[in-house]
Amino acid sequence: MEFFSTVIRFFQAGGEFMYPILIVGVLGLAITIERVMYLRRAQTENRDVWSKLMPLVNEGRHDEAEKVASLSSTAIGRVLGYGIARSKGATSRDEVELAMEESLMEVTPQLERRTHYLATFANVATLLGLLGTVIGLIQGFTAVSGVNPAQKQDQLSQAVAVAMNCTAFGLMTAIPLLLVHAWLVTKTDELVDSLEIASVKFLNSLGFKK
Repeated sequence: MEFFSTVIRFFQAGGEFMYPILIVGVLGLAITIERVMYLRRAQTENRDVWSKLMPLVNEGRHDEAEKVASLSSTAIGRVLGYGIARSKGATSRDEVELAMEESLMEVTPQLERRTHYLATFANVATLLGLLGTVIGLIQGFTAVSGVNPAQKQDQLSQAVAVAMNCTAFGLMTAIPLLLVHAWLVTKTDELVDSLEIASVKFLNSLGFKK
């Protein structure tokens, strides 16, 4: 209980700019949860579809493989499905490869969706914290302008301490958002790389010569 009381006092002492920083933090948390769940689900579903598709492709059952891909909403299902459909009338590996690259360019933005907002939110939280501190200092200096010199130092120190709470809260919000953003970018890149590797393996299984 003492911890929560300390947090509440800290928040209340930071001024009105603590609220927009809190809103930015909540939005960042919501995006983080959504992206983590999406990427984990995409990774699992991609593996499942891959394990179903490739045995069919290796056995030459392309119609069945295309049906499996068409029933899947996964990134790998769309990419390989596009490749399977194009391979039926293709005479060279390059034709299928270009078609799959086009499909990969379509699904990549979906994997990266909303992740970039986290970096923006981190910058906004930092700037809001600094702005709240600057305004708090201005208000503090204005308030002590007509105060007895004996009391001025104490009141000014208190005003500065309160104003710095806003910067501290902004940084406490921004730093985790930046770390999560970097982690999500890494995971997304790994997922895109896995799609590219799967595309190459699929192309190799078709028997086209480069």
